[in-house]
Amino acid sequence: MSDNQLRVVWVYPDLLSTYGDQGNVLVVERRARQRRLDVARLDVRSDQPIPTSGDIYLIGGGEDRPQRLAAERLRRDGGLHRAVENGAIVFSVCAGYQILGHEFINDLGQREPGLGLLDVVSVRGEGERCVGDVLADIDPRLGLPPLTGFENHQGVTHLGPTARPFAQVKLGNGNGTGDGTEGAYNDTVFGTYMHGPVLARNPLIADLLLKLALDVNALPPTDDRWYEALRNERIAAAQQPA
Repeated sequence: MSDNQLRVVWVYPDLLSTYGDQGNVLVVERRARQRRLDVARLDVRSDQPIPTSGDIYLIGGGEDRPQRLAAERLRRDGGLHRAVENGAIVFSVCAGYQILGHEFINDLGQREPGLGLLDVVSVRGEGERCVGDVLADIDPRLGLPPLTGFENHQGVTHLGPTARPFAQVKLGNGNGTGDGTEGAYNDTVFGTYMHGPVLARNPLIADLLLKLALDVNALPPTDDRWYEALRNERIAAAQQPA
C-alpha cells in the first residue's frame, strides 16, 4: 500500500458505469471501513490520468462506443499497466473485462486492441443476447462461496492458456463459449460478466480484493446479515422455474 492508506480507484465512471457497477466501489470502500482501514476512494474520469499508486482498481460495464473510447484512453495513458506492474489488484466487469483482454469487437464492428492484462479475446456472439441471472461455482483455489450475478451481454470471451476461469456456470451463459466458464483471472487481475452489482451480491469477493491488496490471509469479521439476505433472495429467485 502507499502511505499506509488503502487507495481504491474507480476507473472512468463517466464512460463505464452504465449498469450500476459503481456499487462495486461502494462495497469495497464500505467493507474496508468496517474493518477500520484507512481508505481513500479516487474516482478518475476519462480526461484524467490514471494514478499508478492505487491498491485496488475497479472498472465497470458500458455501451459499445464508450467502451471503445475507454480502451483508447487507457492504452494511451498506460497508468493501469504501471499500476499492475506495481502489484495493484484490478477487478473488471463486462465491457471493462473485455478491455483488459487482448482485443474485442468495437461499435464499428472492428477488432479493437485491449490492454492485454488478461489472456482473453472477446468476439461478438451470433446467437441471442445473454441476459438473466447467473449461478456459478467460483474456482475453488479462491476459497469463495457460489457466485450470483446478472449478465447482459452479446460478447463471447475465449480464454488463453494463462487465464484461469473465474467460475463454472450452473445457470446462465457466462463467457458464452459453451464450455461453462465465467470470467477469467490471473494472480492480480480479475474479469467477469456479472452485474448486480456483483460485489453487493458477493461481498466475500470484495474481501478477497482487500486481502490481496493488504497481503493478508484473513480480515476481521463484519456483519454480513444484509448481504446474506440479498444473496439468498437472488439465488432463490434465480432457481425459480421460468
